[in-house]
Amino acid sequence: MNSLNAAPVPASIDALVQALQSVGYFADRRLATAVFLALTLQRPLLLEGEPGVGKTALAKALSEVLSRSLIRLQCYDGLEQREALYEWNYAAQLLHMRAAEGQGSADMAQVEREVYQDRYLIRRPLLQALQAPAPGAVLLIDEVDRADEPFEAFLLEYLGEYQVSIPEIGTVRATATPVTLLTSNRTRDLHDAVKRRCLYHWLDYPERERELAIVRAQVPGASEALAVQVAEFVGRLRSQPFANAFQRAPGIAESVEWAKALVALDTIVVDPEVVSDTAGILFKQREDVAALTRDMAVQLLQPADADA
Repeated sequence: MNSLNAAPVPASIDALVQALQSVGYFADRRLATAVFLALTLQRPLLLEGEPGVGKTALAKALSEVLSRSLIRLQCYDGLEQREALYEWNYAAQLLHMRAAEGQGSADMAQVEREVYQDRYLIRRPLLQALQAPAPGAVLLIDEVDRADEPFEAFLLEYLGEYQVSIPEIGTVRATATPVTLLTSNRTRDLHDAVKRRCLYHWLDYPERERELAIVRAQVPGASEALAVQVAEFVGRLRSQPFANAFQRAPGIAESVEWAKALVALDTIVVDPEVVSDTAGILFKQREDVAALTRDMAVQLLQPADADA
């Protein structure tokens, strides 16, 4: 039996959209199509986009929708294979060898074979995902662009065949095909070999209506008027020419946190003073906070028809 058929995979793109919404993730149809095809074709899905657009949150939502455990491999500069795949429990191996010596074992080849048994293997995220019981796990390889190129090359066997090679044991193949998502903030270009093994989707900032739906769902304490003000203000903040003034525009997480902060402050109407006082929630760079001047806030808070 196909391992994905054993999991509660939605039967259509529309069903997937609804399932994701039920756990608080609002995907547009293009994203839902990419996810549906990744599930159906059992292919890894590479998600690229600006920080804060919901790439990592999608993996968490999928693990809930599919009732599968989420295994996360956080990438960073200098990440080594042993931290991603496996390493041996050297302390336990040494104890075993000393015990064998104490018992007068002369067959050192046999002792060496014994210390490379499964019980001495420390499983890291990739191996955990491959050996997860049916229906399998959701593996998130997060911010793969932060790792170096040799690590990308190491991933190719896993991405192409859902297997890895361990010299002392041999080839380990997936018990049940993991649902695999890779995310990239595009700090550097990934190698074509990685991209060829994945389905691809560029995840952009949400349009106004989708962001409004997210704020409504994540901040139920916000009034409809306040939720609309948040979605419109942040949307216009990301748009040209305002976006050019900032190093990084606020993501969806910042929109939600800002809405929660405004509710905590009993805000009814968002005005330039409120924007100035809470700018540190929207932005995480000193320069960006300083760039959000009062005059800019006044322009951003103008009614939409005032731009015409």
